[in-house]
Amino acid sequence: MDIKEIDHPLKKIRIAGVPEHFNFPWHMAMEEAAFEDRGISLEWIDVPEGTGRMCKLLEEQETDLAIILTEGIIKSISDGNPASIVQEYISSPLLWGIHVAAKSRFQDLSELKGAKAAISRFGSGSHLMAYVLAESQHWNIDELSFEVIHTLSGAVKALEKGDADYFMWEHFTTKPLVLDGVFRRLADCPTPWPCFVVAANKNFLDNDAGAVSHVLEIINRYTSEFKMIPSIDKTLANRYKLDLQDIRDWLGVTRWSQDQLSGQTIDIVQDKLLNLKLISNKLNSKEYLTSL
Repeated sequence: MDIKEIDHPLKKIRIAGVPEHFNFPWHMAMEEAAFEDRGISLEWIDVPEGTGRMCKLLEEQETDLAIILTEGIIKSISDGNPASIVQEYISSPLLWGIHVAAKSRFQDLSELKGAKAAISRFGSGSHLMAYVLAESQHWNIDELSFEVIHTLSGAVKALEKGDADYFMWEHFTTKPLVLDGVFRRLADCPTPWPCFVVAANKNFLDNDAGAVSHVLEIINRYTSEFKMIPSIDKTLANRYKLDLQDIRDWLGVTRWSQDQLSGQTIDIVQDKLLNLKLISNKLNSKEYLTSL
């Protein structure tokens, strides 16, 4: 009698991220069934609303993992979100473009003092970076005002209608809207820290730390070799409808990481958020991190 191999069901893991070029290594790995080789079925959740929404998904256990902005998840954990950072993902800063409507009366960054910022939601990167920008321009952060617009398309409508005056979003993602004459970019504001991390909800982490280790091992293999893939610039430009030279510029300044976020970086972000009155107390950096 033949002994048949017993098929073990794949372990389903949900991961959330923005539908942007930063996350293409994940899609490559999924399309090549790299996670399935480790017994994992990775389910991708597109979150165009960004970090604020992903923090909520982690808190409510509607996703297991998220590729999320560093400052956003640190604020969320500080506020009580039972989540943890398991690895740095992008070690370079994020370049935030500062945009107004093409026909806006604002011509210079200094004119935005007292203007209303469009944000995807409170606690999002667009919200937190408005404070970083205000501090850099010596504006009174207590006078900042916001219009919640949820998504990039919501920002387009809000700026066109005058419901908000300016909008901060990743430079290269919004470049087509600048080229099409929908937005005008007044300036850029880079994050003063590594921009993306991988975070997990703690309930999932407590039960499936081994599976998380497998996921990270696979994605780290992809990101460490990502820039060396032949014609990766053309692939990205076609997939995300971005200009080829812009993609080349972005690849030139973007660094993927295969290491855990440092405690020093956690402290830098916390100090900034404390100074901007966005968190109420500083925690030991170990409170934010889980080493696998």
